[in-house]
Amino acid sequence: MTRIYNYFYLFINIGALVGQISMVYAERYVGFWLAYLIPTVMFLVALPVLVYCKKFYILAPPSGNVIGPAFKLLFKALGRGFSINPLKTWRSWNDGQMWQAVKPSTLGASAPKWYNFDDAWVDEVRRGFAACSVFFWVPIFWLAYRQMDSNLTNMCATMKLGGVPNDILSNLDPIAIIIIVPIMDTLVYPFLRRKNIRFTPIKKIAAGFFIGSFSMVWASVLQYYVYKSSGFYETGDPDYKSPISVWAVTGVYVLIAISEIFASVTTLEYAFTKAPKNMRSLVQSVQLFTTAFSAALAQAFTPLTADPHLVWNYGAVAIISFCTGILFWFTYRGMDRQEDQLNMLPTGHLGNSRQAEDVERRTSLAAERRASAVPVDEKRAELH
Repeated sequence: MTRIYNYFYLFINIGALVGQISMVYAERYVGFWLAYLIPTVMFLVALPVLVYCKKFYILAPPSGNVIGPAFKLLFKALGRGFSINPLKTWRSWNDGQMWQAVKPSTLGASAPKWYNFDDAWVDEVRRGFAACSVFFWVPIFWLAYRQMDSNLTNMCATMKLGGVPNDILSNLDPIAIIIIVPIMDTLVYPFLRRKNIRFTPIKKIAAGFFIGSFSMVWASVLQYYVYKSSGFYETGDPDYKSPISVWAVTGVYVLIAISEIFASVTTLEYAFTKAPKNMRSLVQSVQLFTTAFSAALAQAFTPLTADPHLVWNYGAVAIISFCTGILFWFTYRGMDRQEDQLNMLPTGHLGNSRQAEDVERRTSLAAERRASAVPVDEKRAELH
């Protein structure tokens, strides 16, 4: 699965690289109309390709409403241990029994009527919501990535270009991904497996935070020397130019690319492998939503995205990303130890007649067991 998502991300960046370079020249030598027409044609071509290749896809039949039962189950599990005492609530939610208490086999005859699933599906839902909680940390990672959108491009414009357009440097990121992904897949990951080093998804995401932080340290230091070498600190000239070669920014883009391979690719894989089979699209959408949330979060840094505050902009993102990586690891190190166990969960069932009959059977058996547990004296009293 790791290989599939690595190469999926590689091909995304091949498209990004070809598109970014070709559209620049299409706009420059022909016009904007061609730059918009080519992507439109590509989208139109993609639709019949999807229809034609439909026979090669594994298509799961609709399983009915999944979101409703999943969130009902979540709120029922949370409500079990809720208290006006926050500490007591936290302990109850982390005692390892929160989800066990809402399984059909535990509730028996007292299970609500909407319980048309089995214990295995409860375990899958628990795993899926745990994965969603992982994604809520990812917007911090995207803060470092989003520096490429404008800030790094503007910094390149103030450096010695040597005839290179400043906006072409952003293509170093997809180029680095295209080169590094095969290296990771054929050399690094197999080497770690041979050495019995378990580089699990949680470790990869944490590494993505740290490497993203290092990229921002590089950018912060470079921005400082751009200011210093251009005399900006003395003159305050808004049109300052630095003699530092623009290629000095290469390290920033390469480190961001490596952090993407660890954090972005892994969260895509994590969304697929940890979600229940009938909730994969929902969990995947939560993962993608984090990019939108990071765009809103980036607005908080707007005051720092102008001279002479850019050093602090990169530095602040570096510190936040590094601290988030530490907190992320300590929060999910327990889940990291359960990685194999989570991946081996049996497939649950929801909303089919066979499973509904099975739930009814378990409910009846539970009622019979409770009836058989009634003391003999009480049974005699009932007979009289």
